[in-house]
Amino acid sequence: MRRSYLPPLLLLSAIWGSSYMFIKVGVRDFSPAAMVELRLLLAGAVLVSFIAGRRGLRAVRPALAPGAFVGVVGMAVPFLLITWGETHVDSGVAAVANSSVPIFVAFLALRFAASERSSGLRVVGLAVGLAGVGVVAGIHPDGGWWAVAGALAVVLASLCYAVSSLYIQRSLVVGGLELATASVLAGAVAMLPFALARLPDSVGWKPLASVAVLGIVGTGFAQLIVNRLIGEHGPARSMLVNYLLPGFALFYGATILGEPLTGAKLGGLALILVGVTLASGLVVWGRRATPAVPES
Repeated sequence: MRRSYLPPLLLLSAIWGSSYMFIKVGVRDFSPAAMVELRLLLAGAVLVSFIAGRRGLRAVRPALAPGAFVGVVGMAVPFLLITWGETHVDSGVAAVANSSVPIFVAFLALRFAASERSSGLRVVGLAVGLAGVGVVAGIHPDGGWWAVAGALAVVLASLCYAVSSLYIQRSLVVGGLELATASVLAGAVAMLPFALARLPDSVGWKPLASVAVLGIVGTGFAQLIVNRLIGEHGPARSMLVNYLLPGFALFYGATILGEPLTGAKLGGLALILVGVTLASGLVVWGRRATPAVPES
C-alpha cells in the first residue's frame, strides 16, 4: 500500500517556498554568482554523500553528459537569474513569477513535444497564465524599471526550467538522483569563474546561514524528497507542489521579511495557477478527465 503523499508534498512545498526568503537574505552580503556557487557546492556534498553510500559514485557516470546540460540550463543559469532578480524585487514576487514554469512547459510543447501540444482549454490556459506573468512583471511600486528587470529575470529563469524539464522528459535514461548529482556538480563548475570574480569582503551570520540552509536543505535534501515523491506517487501528483509553493513563499515573505502582500501579487498568482490548471489538462471541456495517475 502506498504511503500518503500529502506529508512529503507539504514538506517539499514548505522547503522550496522558503528558498526565496533565504535568497533574499543571502544577497545582502553575497554576490549572486558567489551565492549560487556555494548553494550548488553544498547541495553537491549532500547528494554525493547519499549516492556514495547507497549506490557508489560510479552510478553517476552515465548521468554526466545530460547532467552537463541540466546543470547549466536547469540549475546554474536559473539560480543566477532568480538570485539577481531578488536584488530588485521581493521574494514573494520572485516566487509568483517562478510559478509560471508549467505555463512555459506547455508553451514550448507547442513546438517541441507533439504529444503534449495544447488545444482548446489548454490554449486558454496558456493565455491566462501568460497574463498572470504580465501582471507580476508589472509590479514595481518602489523599484521602478530595475524591479521590472528583476521580475523579468525570474520569468526567464522559469523559461530555463521549462527547457530543462522538456529535455529531461524526452532524453533522460538515467536515474533522477544520479542526474541531480551530476547536474549540481556541473552547475558548480560552470559558475566557479563567475563566483571567484566577485567574492564578498565580509559575510554576516544571517546571510551565511541562509545560504547554508538553501544549499543543504533547499537544494540537496529537497532533491532527495522530490525524487522519492515522484518514485512513489508519480509526476502528476508531485506537480501539485507548483500550487502550494508560492503560498508558502508569500507567507514567509510577509511574516518574516515584512514584505507587503499586495493585490497585484495575489492576482498574478491566481491567474498563473488558473492558467497552469487549464494548460496542464487538469480540466477537460465536455468530457470527464482521465486520472493522470492510476490508483492501486
